[in-house]
Amino acid sequence: RKPVMARVQGYCLGGHNHMAYCCDFTIASEDAKFGQAGPKVSSPADGFFVPYLTKVIGAKKAREMWMLCRRYTAAEALDMGLVNKVVPLDELDTSIDEWAEELLAVSPGCIEILKAAFDQEMDGYSEMGVISSQFYPDWFDTPEGKEGGNSFTEKRPPRFWELREREQRSRAALLEEYDQES
Repeated sequence: RKPVMARVQGYCLGGHNHMAYCCDFTIASEDAKFGQAGPKVSSPADGFFVPYLTKVIGAKKAREMWMLCRRYTAAEALDMGLVNKVVPLDELDTSIDEWAEELLAVSPGCIEILKAAFDQEMDGYSEMGVISSQFYPDWFDTPEGKEGGNSFTEKRPPRFWELREREQRSRAALLEEYDQES
């Protein structure tokens, strides 16, 4: 339930394109090229890849990409919603780091819930809108669930990772205690 980011430079075709558009975020260098090759090499896709691309870029563009096997520049991919951002090649790693830092600044538990909600279609969940209760039934009563609101009202940066580290230490101490009793 962690966010996945695609870093794309150069050609991103076929299975690599699948991986890129199934990631939560896709950052591409200006030299990136995207596309599918299935019909060109008599290799039809099966499973969720085709309908998911339809969700990402729309039915008409998905059909165009899959059936005509065209190549798309990074700028075209951005215009159709296939990527989140296009940057010069020499700025690609810096951009990836900046996006990662933004993710690290928000509630990891909330991100897990959002990730699960976004992925429920791909994961085959038939129950819509109940993901958070499956993973965190009392989310807003957890320390992490409370930290976001508290940090906002106190006008300070949230301390989500401190809470996670404290929780890990507590679990480790409990396991150690259990092992000593056994």
